[in-house]
Amino acid sequence: MDLGLKGTKAIITGATKGIGRAIAEALTDEGADVAICSRNADEVNKAVSELGAKGTKVVGEAVDVGDGDAYKAWLTKAAEQLGGCDVFVANVSGGNAPGEQGWRNNFEFDVLGTVRGVEALLPSLEKSGKGNIIVISTTAALEHFIGAGPYGAMKAGLINYASALAVDLAPKGIRVNSISPGPIFIEGGAWNYIKDNMTPLYDSTVKQIPMGRMGKAEEVAAQVAFLVSPLAGFTTGSNIVIDGGFTKRVQF
Repeated sequence: MDLGLKGTKAIITGATKGIGRAIAEALTDEGADVAICSRNADEVNKAVSELGAKGTKVVGEAVDVGDGDAYKAWLTKAAEQLGGCDVFVANVSGGNAPGEQGWRNNFEFDVLGTVRGVEALLPSLEKSGKGNIIVISTTAALEHFIGAGPYGAMKAGLINYASALAVDLAPKGIRVNSISPGPIFIEGGAWNYIKDNMTPLYDSTVKQIPMGRMGKAEEVAAQVAFLVSPLAGFTTGSNIVIDGGFTKRVQF
């Protein structure tokens, strides 16, 4: 299916691996130009080379999203390199570290990483005429999972922020949606580590998923590509849950 994304200009944070990389793959497959970042320069260069081989424009840079000034400067530069910005995907996260530092990390990377990105790119998104903002949240923001901590709490705040932002920006032609993935298995990722080192937790989690498996990064990326496409042109302010039935609340 042609999603009508050829020539779209997208900026994705934390996109050298995992869900962010899958999103970059999905968008470049549809003919979009993309800008990506992560903190590892070698990984950025490798991803730029591989994604660019598809024939679209791909740029990237090593950036610490927690460094507000450097991050905002890169966003502005990335929009200039692409010739504008139609799509901003706030994907990077501070993880789920314990203690006060964990709360600081999730606030800086998840919350402020999203807010600063929106503020820096808003002029470009307004000029776009087809602006889209996608915020990556989690099902841990919707229901209790494992225990109280910063990851779920801060991601819940992002869903609220995205919902309110959708109302504010709709008159400017900008759509805003969030996506809440459930357990997503990625080679070398968190669930891969849990599978190898905390097998009972891994097995018990899979048993709670009615579809009997964890999700794939590509399944999240496909939803992102659809949401930012003209086919989803009347969808804004939504939080899309992708979890194989893992969360048991009624989705309404």
